[in-house]
Amino acid sequence: MPNRQGADRVGHGFPHRAAVRASLTALYRRLSTDGVHRFPVSVPAADMEIGDDEDLHLGTQRVARALVHHLRLPDARIVASFRPMEHAATVELAAGPEYFVELNDRFRTRRRDIGAALAHEITHVLLHRLGLGFPGIRENEILTDVVTTYLGAGWLLLDAYRQDGVESQRLGYLTPEEFGYVLAKRAEVFGEDPSPWFTSAVAYEAWVRGRAEAARELRQPPLAGAGWAERRRYGRERRRGGAAAGAPYAFDGGAPAAGVSFACPVCLQRLRVPAGRSLRARCGVCGSVLECAA
Repeated sequence: MPNRQGADRVGHGFPHRAAVRASLTALYRRLSTDGVHRFPVSVPAADMEIGDDEDLHLGTQRVARALVHHLRLPDARIVASFRPMEHAATVELAAGPEYFVELNDRFRTRRRDIGAALAHEITHVLLHRLGLGFPGIRENEILTDVVTTYLGAGWLLLDAYRQDGVESQRLGYLTPEEFGYVLAKRAEVFGEDPSPWFTSAVAYEAWVRGRAEAARELRQPPLAGAGWAERRRYGRERRRGGAAAGAPYAFDGGAPAAGVSFACPVCLQRLRVPAGRSLRARCGVCGSVLECAA
């Protein structure tokens, strides 16, 4: 996991949108909806805290065990150590049952971020066991951040984002807003409100921006919850048989269009439905039933 310090190294916005969406779809395809729903509650903040009076190594092992339990990793013993290194943390992936995680020495004095670093690395172990991965290193790391967050441990990575004049830090490959976006996607499914867990003011602000982006996707045509202006634009484009550049949907079948494709707002799988009428569409990947005015 990268170790980003310095204000000039903290990116913002949604530059990894395509990879984030592909990661969510891949997670649902690999685990199924029932598998994803085995993670209804996020890892508690209390389980991730290492007090100043607690032995550092024993506390780190305790946090690692809690994350292994949360991610439902059987027979996975995490051996954690600290050393000077360029990255925030690394994990040695092998057949198990022991996995060796190395943490940057700076976490010796930043105990509140140890859980975040471990969450990303232990999710690597989960993905290794699931056989789930992408060909590129960067895409694979984005997948790890997305899965960590969607399965209930990634709020720690967002809370590790700080930019307060004293220090500037971001862990992981996603931008703060992208972490907030994935958290919001999770919140829609499980009804969680992660806002009380944030100790970092800028992390909370990023969560709010990510939540707004996720909410915007629920109000896009052909979903029935789209606003009046969006519906009017959609209708014109459907009759013309072509969507404008950057539109969240695509038409096919002439003018007026006979069909429209769009992303499921839950798992981001691409769906295709008949155009020109109201209907319910069921996603074949996550099972979501969507009200459409296509």
